Amino acid sequence: MGVIEVKGIKVYAYHGCLAEEGQIGGHYRVDVSVEGDLTRSERTDKLGDTIDYSRVTAIVVEQMAVRSHLIEHVAARILAALRKEWPSSFRWKVRLEKEHPPIAGAVDSVVYTVEG
Repeated sequence: MGVIEVKGIKVYAYHGCLAEEGQIGGHYRVDVSVEGDLTRSERTDKLGDTIDYSRVTAIVVEQMAVRSHLIEHVAARILAALRKEWPSSFRWKVRLEKEHPPIAGAVDSVVYTVEG
């Protein structure tokens, strides 16, 4: 068993319930990890035998470009797209962080994490 982590995927996107968020946008960070049997790639040293983290990043960027009201919805879409790309026994975790959300008070970020 092994774990691949792609951390700190930075995206500027337009998610949120406020109309202004759809116009102004904001900064987001996404972390993705995948756990599973990666022994084949350990032996073969071939990209086709593992999780291509450039493709993981592309999937995150693609899904972040689709506006949603809730970060929960975006994270679930990212997870579904990853599972569709690599339909196997891998265990995925997506952590989506919205930096400086427009809420009362000084808040650095809000985070939603989904696994599957």
